[in-house]
Amino acid sequence: MALDFLTHNSIIYVLIAWVIVFAIAKASKLDKHGFEIKPYSLTYKNQNVQLALTRILNKTQRATRIFSNTSVVLGFVMMGAAFWYLASNLSNFFVKPESFSEMTVLIPGVTIQSSANIIYFLLSVPIVLVIHEGAHGIVATLEKIKIKTGGFAVFIALFAGFVEPDEEEFSKAKKISRLRVIGAGATSNVLFSFIIAGLLIFNPSFALVMPDPIKGMFYHDPLGVPIISVTDGSGAQKAGLQKDDIITSIDGNKISLPQDFAKVKLKPGDTTTVSVLRYGKALQIPVVVTASKDDPTKGMLGILRAALPSYQPVVPYYIHWSPEVFMFLLWMWMLSFFIGIFNMLPLPILDGGKFIHTIIEKKISEKALKGAMMSLYGVTFVLFGLNIALSAVKSGFITI
Repeated sequence: MALDFLTHNSIIYVLIAWVIVFAIAKASKLDKHGFEIKPYSLTYKNQNVQLALTRILNKTQRATRIFSNTSVVLGFVMMGAAFWYLASNLSNFFVKPESFSEMTVLIPGVTIQSSANIIYFLLSVPIVLVIHEGAHGIVATLEKIKIKTGGFAVFIALFAGFVEPDEEEFSKAKKISRLRVIGAGATSNVLFSFIIAGLLIFNPSFALVMPDPIKGMFYHDPLGVPIISVTDGSGAQKAGLQKDDIITSIDGNKISLPQDFAKVKLKPGDTTTVSVLRYGKALQIPVVVTASKDDPTKGMLGILRAALPSYQPVVPYYIHWSPEVFMFLLWMWMLSFFIGIFNMLPLPILDGGKFIHTIIEKKISEKALKGAMMSLYGVTFVLFGLNIALSAVKSGFITI
């Protein structure tokens, strides 16, 4: 009930914010400055984009040509990666539930409810979209395809960027040229995400979002589990345990992951030895176990532990970003990477759909082409939809 109420309120706040934006746009007469204002959208188009793209291309022509050829290859790779992830994740739900990764669609005020996360999202999205659409435009210019307009659109709580090529020139261009243009957007996002990852790599916090198969290349095994807070008056406080201490063992039971605490049996009144790392120094601290408030027969240390372990980077030298800058970069990394990968899924509104259509068109009849594309769209939609639906089944309405 509380969750439903929170979601309902968030939607109302988003709608109120949109009404304010719409009213300001109308009152400011933005429609006279290249904006198209509708009750459900705000679109900006600029017809001078071609000039800016040409200037950039003149300075980067050789690099752009290499990039455009690479984008065709990476287009196939990203499409395969997206399909593999959705299919394997779906299989995990039934075969290996503990490995199933929950998914959600990012919508400010609905699935993104934290005010801080909404701000990070709103700051990151324009940068990611400019990179994506700019890559489409620069490669189109390289391929001698005219860009009519470029801009962005806001659909209440959803954002989109676009470059609009001349449809006639695009349709008459060589197939390889069209594939280069289509693949450029997603490729630019993924490459940009690698640059961001380079700024965050070896930071212990980044290990928490890094995939397990490659985590071992950059981080040692978890040191232990950090303490988030210490309860006033508890045995932990009296013994001198502190926030940010990393618990490595309790009475000889090794603590590497949060689930390792289940191996420890604490009895009220007993004294247990807690081994911690404090600023890199190993300490052994005797703690008198106190009774749990919920169940007096069970003992507790009197700490709130982190939900995730603490990792030690292989290379201990990394940029110590402030928490705010780190989160902003993390949001840019996340949006760039996943927008790039999933944008290559073959769906009508995504680049992946145009990519596949360009490859198989003129090789089969128009009727067969339409049937093949609809079948592919259906399979992709079912895969994606089931991942979202089963995530809700496992964890409920997912918000961040």
